[in-house]
Amino acid sequence: MSAPAAPGGRVLAPLGRRATEVVANQASGGYRILSALDRKGPDPAAGQFYMLSSESYWGEGSARPYLPRAFSVAEAERGGAEGAGVRLDFLLEDVGPGTARLAALEPGEQLQITGPLGRPFSPPREVNPRAQGAILVGGGIGMAPLAILRRELGGRGVPLRTLLGFRDRAHSGGMELFRCSEVGLASEDGHAGHRGYVTDLLAQMLEGDQADTAVVYSCGPPAMLEAVRSLCSERGVPSELAMESPMACGFGACFGCAVPLASGGYMRLCVDGPVVRGDQIETALIAGAGHR
Repeated sequence: MSAPAAPGGRVLAPLGRRATEVVANQASGGYRILSALDRKGPDPAAGQFYMLSSESYWGEGSARPYLPRAFSVAEAERGGAEGAGVRLDFLLEDVGPGTARLAALEPGEQLQITGPLGRPFSPPREVNPRAQGAILVGGGIGMAPLAILRRELGGRGVPLRTLLGFRDRAHSGGMELFRCSEVGLASEDGHAGHRGYVTDLLAQMLEGDQADTAVVYSCGPPAMLEAVRSLCSERGVPSELAMESPMACGFGACFGCAVPLASGGYMRLCVDGPVVRGDQIETALIAGAGHR
């Protein structure tokens, strides 16, 4: 399906909420990969997100959860065994009433979605005119949008380095979304790769001569994103961060996702983001980020 596009490369969402069919729900370490077939929507761009809720047991009898949950798309593949439409993959962790219900969805059930929404990642040369390659830095469940970005950039022949970090074994998973073995790993408990933070690996990489011609794309918990933003700022490396903030609507109406700009004032993350330039924001430490 040809998708309408807005300035900035974003794909415009069809109006209203629509039903999709859950076609798979697989465990992946401490996470789950939820897959749904969207027969009516366009293909999303890497970095865009959807508002998700289940058709049943969502707000019934005034019980939580009430509002849909915002999730970056981790993969989008058109056609295949499921038939016409685009298969959307979402990486999620059961941490509250909303994510618990989504994590319990079974094939054949209906997943209600609105999207794709928000501003996607930019091509490397738009972020850094000297760009010769890209460095992807993901943390925990936040690595999801980097999976689809890696496929998009790889399809364009962009040289890539991918760094992923996890808190511990219980809070890790989703590696199969990257479909590659060339990934630098870090874990705080030392169960995989470097014992420490993924930003340790990034700092080492930015010491090399490739830093001037690199672009860093990152998504993860606020503290990690702030460390990435600071490292790139110190070394003069352009970056884009996929951020999250509490969202109720996804269309910019509720102003629940306002974040401060470095130049003063605020931006609405759902329409002006979720992907933002590292030098555009005052800080990536946004209170209340995370799914429940």
